[in-house]
Amino acid sequence: MTSFDYSQRYILKTRLVSRLVGIVRFMQQSPHSPKSQSLSTSVLDSAAQLSSLQQTYTVIPRVRPHTPLLDAIDTPADLSTLSTAKLITLADELRLFLLYSAGQSGGHFGANLGVVELTIVLHYLLDTPQDQIVWDVGHQAYAHKVLTGRREQLGTIRSKDGLTAFPERAESVYDTFGVGHSSTSISAGLGMSLALRYQGREQTVACVIGDGAMTGGMAFEAMNDAVQQDADLLVILNDNDMSISCSIGGFSRHLAMLWESGYQVDISELGEPVLCHRPDMQAFDRRKRHKEMRDVPQLEDNLFKAIGFTYFGPFDGHNIPELQRVLSLAKQVKGPVLVHIYTTKGKGFAPAELDPVGYHAISKLPVENHKEHEASKANSIEQLKKQPSTKPALKYSQVFGQFLCDKAAEDDKLLAVTPAMEEGSGMTDFARHFPERFFDVAIAEQHAVTLAAGMATQGVKPIVAIYSTFLQRGYDQLIHDVALQNLDVMFAIDRAGLVGEDGATHAGVFDFGFLRCVPNIVIAAPKDENECYHLLNTCYEYPGCTAVRYPRGTGTGADIEQPAQTYKVGEAVVESVLGKTDAPYKLALLAFGTMVATAQQAAESLINNDAVLDCQIQVVNMRWVKPLDTAMLKMLLAQRVTHIATLEEHMIMGGAGSAVNEYLLNESAAFKQSRPAIANIGIPDRFIAHGSQAEQLADCGLDVEGVIKQLKILLS
Repeated sequence: MTSFDYSQRYILKTRLVSRLVGIVRFMQQSPHSPKSQSLSTSVLDSAAQLSSLQQTYTVIPRVRPHTPLLDAIDTPADLSTLSTAKLITLADELRLFLLYSAGQSGGHFGANLGVVELTIVLHYLLDTPQDQIVWDVGHQAYAHKVLTGRREQLGTIRSKDGLTAFPERAESVYDTFGVGHSSTSISAGLGMSLALRYQGREQTVACVIGDGAMTGGMAFEAMNDAVQQDADLLVILNDNDMSISCSIGGFSRHLAMLWESGYQVDISELGEPVLCHRPDMQAFDRRKRHKEMRDVPQLEDNLFKAIGFTYFGPFDGHNIPELQRVLSLAKQVKGPVLVHIYTTKGKGFAPAELDPVGYHAISKLPVENHKEHEASKANSIEQLKKQPSTKPALKYSQVFGQFLCDKAAEDDKLLAVTPAMEEGSGMTDFARHFPERFFDVAIAEQHAVTLAAGMATQGVKPIVAIYSTFLQRGYDQLIHDVALQNLDVMFAIDRAGLVGEDGATHAGVFDFGFLRCVPNIVIAAPKDENECYHLLNTCYEYPGCTAVRYPRGTGTGADIEQPAQTYKVGEAVVESVLGKTDAPYKLALLAFGTMVATAQQAAESLINNDAVLDCQIQVVNMRWVKPLDTAMLKMLLAQRVTHIATLEEHMIMGGAGSAVNEYLLNESAAFKQSRPAIANIGIPDRFIAHGSQAEQLADCGLDVEGVIKQLKILLS
């Protein structure tokens, strides 16, 4: 907190805003006066003072804060009654409320704090929902949700039956386009603009995109087409120089150049670009890292100008009066317009400003009840005394990171590629120890895949670390550039299966289906951390296109055995045989990946707790989706199994169970003779709503109880 109390802040803000308003009115009375530069300087000098009066918080409040202005905002139309000074105060209240809500529910954090002022000004200036705001990715849409009638529901965000983590059309008329993946906003906004123009409807379309998302090729494809179509489109580049991993590459250097120059392209009262000196804005080391890029940019030296956009910026994205001035003028300019603003990720919360990566998203605060806390603490201590000392279970991303470092130490052909997910994919240690072998390509999944393909032609072994949901974006490249040429590329596919609170946009539940139909690819699915480590090694040693698919979060606690083993490709393992050998029913439970543990628990429960059920159950860790262990299937049929059930954390349609069905129906003579009953257990044909992973699994019938229920139906 600063030393000013609330009333002092309000008085100072009011005086500064009055000064700004006076300057603007004077200029409006003299439209032909050549003072665009002096206007900008005067306004932003005052803005610097305003910025120093913004509230900065150091603690996430546990009690709902007093927010009288915010509580009166039920729709964006309510903003129109507020003065600029009250809008500034509203920003403080909104930021504090976001801190409180994030503490209650967890969720995306830093980006939301960074766009508070921008969100307020957009909804103040635009007539939403008639005017359209399209958010890219949606990490920064919490403030938008609060101002559009969802304030009191924000505490339910990311929880089952609560608000979604991202904008979603079904949730609100103000959510104009559903998002979750990056670089889509300009394409979607352009589509809206062209459709509106075709229908003769004059409505503003504003696309908000971050500097990380702007590195995606789709964004530039859309910008190119916007110029081709001469579309009326307002693009706001929210530049905080921070994607989840630090923004990199030529585009990042270009943005750094624009900031380092000390100049800005201001907008005149007539909507014309004017090159002038930029007032000082708060800077961070990451914005000063490109020291070689200090040339003063002229209007024609701007990337966006070169594409054909009218460019304005960079401006302070936390200065409400300045944003009002700039955006009110920019939205009147015809054709494609880009307004470049600088914001601070985590703005107003000191720990997040200092650590934007760590505060990209947070977990909800633990319940603060001293009596319950002490009791829980005592119980935990007693449990620890009773149990043998064990290391905490590793995250699967940590297992991958460990493998990466271990393998790189013994094989100098290993190169690692990631599309802006260094931290999330567990590659931080590798990047530090082997910087010359680490390639972060920014948010460019298509490029990452083809880059690896090119590397593989030169005798090295590239590993592409990528989330399952994002590999969908590089699918054509995987087919055309890797598999078709049978290149030696390995895919480490993280966040496979259901991912919890991020919901359907981030679920990795389609990868078995879209991978196994591609020739030349080998697909592995480990049951635990130890098997994940060794399957990574197996696929690395395999000469060809391979994929290891593993989930989000921690494993079972399995110890990783050393040295690294090489499993036989396409060989399954019988985990257990439960029940009497002479039982009339014989069930083969074929489990893929982390469903092996669930299968084992379900089988034990059926055998031990259901006296009526007379059945023998074999739990099989299939381990490989492609090639399928057909020898194992032949052996099970030879043993006269009466029932077969497949179990996977993937869509039933096209999944691993479908692979089993295809073999049995099309290639197995023994199956045609014995005809055992078959059930495929997996995710049904619908998108699974957000909630905890446990809730999502239960919703799909993939928890132990749900699997038992489905097996009983099969055996009945």
